[in-house]
Amino acid sequence: MDLFPLLSILIVLSAGFAYINFRILKLPNTIGLMLVSLLFSFVIILIGNFYPSLKYELASSLESIDFSELLLEGMLSFMLFAGAIHIKYEDLKSERLTIVLFSTLSVIISTFIVGFASFYLLQAFGINVNIIHALLFGALISPTDPIAVLSILKSAGVSKSLETKIAGESLFNDGVAVVVFITILKLAQPGADVDAIKIIFLFGQEAIGGIFLGIIIGWIGYKLTSHIDNYQVEVLLTLAVVMGGYSLAHYIHVSGPLAMVAAGVITGNHGKEFGMSKVTNEYIDKFWELIDEILNAILFVLIGLELLIVEFNPIILVISIILIFITLITRYISVWVPSLLIRFKENISRKTLVVLTWGGLRGGISIALALSIRPEYNREIWVTITYVIVCFSILVQGMTIGKLAKKVAT
Repeated sequence: MDLFPLLSILIVLSAGFAYINFRILKLPNTIGLMLVSLLFSFVIILIGNFYPSLKYELASSLESIDFSELLLEGMLSFMLFAGAIHIKYEDLKSERLTIVLFSTLSVIISTFIVGFASFYLLQAFGINVNIIHALLFGALISPTDPIAVLSILKSAGVSKSLETKIAGESLFNDGVAVVVFITILKLAQPGADVDAIKIIFLFGQEAIGGIFLGIIIGWIGYKLTSHIDNYQVEVLLTLAVVMGGYSLAHYIHVSGPLAMVAAGVITGNHGKEFGMSKVTNEYIDKFWELIDEILNAILFVLIGLELLIVEFNPIILVISIILIFITLITRYISVWVPSLLIRFKENISRKTLVVLTWGGLRGGISIALALSIRPEYNREIWVTITYVIVCFSILVQGMTIGKLAKKVAT
């Protein structure tokens, strides 16, 4: 199927599912969209038992969409930039140590614990996988997604400090997790030279290079907007920063996600304060808020529809359920360890750690990374496990985090 008809179908489904959620379910938008999308997929599967051609046609259309490339090479850049422009310097500064440790040390801890746990668990069930491939899974399941949970936490009345911790960590750990994933993926290639100095250099090139590039393009965007006062042109300039900057990051082999976060923070602070009028600020905020909402709607509908093409094996399903609990325990450990280093500056309570653990939802980036794994690296196994964990995370954790946060706050 051609791109435009596919995109049209996705937009129509997203709009229809959003309407059903708004009128009937009344759940947070992203959670409701995914739930309706999953129910729609279940209905298609049931009908497919009587009319196989229907399921086949839909599955074929979905398989023609490169979900991994669509998200990692397209949607992610817009979504990270849109999220970053709302982060204030003051909030980042007050929580900088927490955000840095949670988005780096937590990701690394989670990668290795989940990676080794999944390796030995699969071995226990008689499924042979390579340890380096299990570490790929550990890296892709480690980043958290703030999209579905932040609005819920705001309505639950959590502190600004906790809100900033979750938002800041999620924005930066997406980029860090992708860098860790890429590093491990290069090590997994046949004949790869595993050298500690090369690993550190590769990680530094991707991470530091990405942030540095983001600062440069964010500053260029600010300087350009500061010389004009026309909201149409200035909105177009922000689009140029995202699309041009992300493409450049890919070309020079640095982290595009981290570049977008850095550029977004500069645009949302220095750019808005010194380079844009009040009218332009309003248009920039509304434009990127709308872009974010539309892309998230498409993303969560796609996650639900992926059920049509994910292959479920009973043994892998059991392993996936066990790994749900392992990832939750690992999430707690991965935020608890950095909290010990933060204690000289701020006392992070056990209640806060519980909210951070249960509020650490996994999202589309985990599925996209799983789908980018080569077939010979046991991709089908990792995709199935990732899909089960993401669905549990968004539906169960996402729908209960509000009550937990309120209970903790009282």
